[in-house]
Amino acid sequence: MSVQAPASGAIPTALDPALLLRIHLTMVRIRQFEQRAIELFMAGELPGFLHSCLGQEAVPAGVCAALREDDYITSTHRGHGHVIAKGLSFDRMMAELYGRTTGYCKGKGGSMHIADFSQGVLGANGIVGAGIPIATGAALSAQMRRSGQVVVAFFGDGATSQGAFHEAANLAAVWNLPVVYVCENNLYAVSTPVSRQMRVNSVAQRAAAYGFPGVTVDGNDPLAVYEAARAAVERARSGGGPTLLECRTYRWMGHYIGDPATYRPAEEVAWWKERDPLALFERKLIETDICSQEEIQRVHEQVRAELEAAIEFARQSPAPAPEDALTDLPQ
Repeated sequence: MSVQAPASGAIPTALDPALLLRIHLTMVRIRQFEQRAIELFMAGELPGFLHSCLGQEAVPAGVCAALREDDYITSTHRGHGHVIAKGLSFDRMMAELYGRTTGYCKGKGGSMHIADFSQGVLGANGIVGAGIPIATGAALSAQMRRSGQVVVAFFGDGATSQGAFHEAANLAAVWNLPVVYVCENNLYAVSTPVSRQMRVNSVAQRAAAYGFPGVTVDGNDPLAVYEAARAAVERARSGGGPTLLECRTYRWMGHYIGDPATYRPAEEVAWWKERDPLALFERKLIETDICSQEEIQRVHEQVRAELEAAIEFARQSPAPAPEDALTDLPQ
């Protein structure tokens, strides 16, 4: 069954203000990290490719706020927001983007392959949809170990047309696994719009084929995302099986930094930017007296200082030696 979640609106009074401030801090951290990463990449400081999640901050912030510390996630090529929301640090992330030995993968993974098992990050993945079966396998492990852990697989709309998604979803349903499939539907698979990828009206409808719930929410509202994720996580943790959560959002940048994105109408991009998830959430926080504009400004300043320190840490860290290329390989 596909369910349309309630439209976003005012902040529910039952929510803990500390939770709201934590979600806000996560969104600010993601936003600033992505902005500086783009600047550094354009300046030629970062190697490889960069896929920005600017505009999508509400999804990882809302979903990961519903998780326990020992829960797991799998991520994507556009995964900085996911791993920041799960608790990874700026310094080691920046070092990884710079390709330095102090990075999470010793500089060998780069932007698209950040992982830290100790923090429940089973890896970002440059292959579309490849994290979905990994998350499903981790959910099977949690079920067999009776650990009470839940696994979240983040992926884009295009991944739901990959065979890996359908195979994993069917298996998770048959085995009633504690996994939540989170689709960040940003309307485009690289340059292909959703309307040309599928005939159904929403990604969430695809869950019906496997007999578990599909829920669509406003992916620009972190509280709508959080409430839907919390329900799905509680369902999975209590033995209710998987859920497909479709978060409708938008990436502000092209598929990668440098992509001219001529496949998207300028007025469409402008319309979505007016629905800036961070700005809208900050307005709600002020209007409901959760915090003041001055307090929000201090959060931005504190995050900026932390980020600049992380960049300097990365710049000062050593690059891997040539012989390091053969370390950490299976024997």
